[in-house]
Amino acid sequence: MAQWRQKFKRWMTHSMELPADVVMDLPRITMIGHLHIYIENHRGVKRFSNNELCLFLEHGELLVAGNNFVLKTILPEEILLEGKITDVRYIDIS
Repeated sequence: MAQWRQKFKRWMTHSMELPADVVMDLPRITMIGHLHIYIENHRGVKRFSNNELCLFLEHGELLVAGNNFVLKTILPEEILLEGKITDVRYIDIS
């Protein structure tokens, strides 16, 4: 059932030209160089430290690594992180 739902969402996104982040519950990530990262549509903070941020996503996790991290804004589904970002990685948990 879950696979059918994902295929239907992909079809809707492609055929109706809808934004994938809205239809498929994907995160929207905006980076400004290696200094700022703005992440929308996350499902909560799993870990945060001076050099790592790990967020829960609808389908997996998002890991941001770097140095001197500061959370500038944190809202229920949005987060703004400042620091020197060296790595952004999706972790598929299925």
